[in-house]
Amino acid sequence: MYPYPDEEEDATPVAVPHTELSPDALQGVIESFVLREGTEYGERDFTLEEKRTHVLLQLQRGEAQIMFDPQSQSVDIVVTQKPGARS
Repeated sequence: MYPYPDEEEDATPVAVPHTELSPDALQGVIESFVLREGTEYGERDFTLEEKRTHVLLQLQRGEAQIMFDPQSQSVDIVVTQKPGARS
């Protein structure tokens, strides 16, 4: 049970614009993401720096978004649209 009635509503994940983070914080979020995600990048292996660059570009293009989950106090990066898709 939540001690306060409004606390359950506050459990909804919140989008965090990547531009609102300091460069160091953004780098930390991206690095944490690429080190834990298990996605294969295809036939070619990518370096950690290349993976960080790919994720940063996806954030800048609006293809991915940083989400903060207040319930778990965690941050994740989620796909908002597939590359090349237009809204």
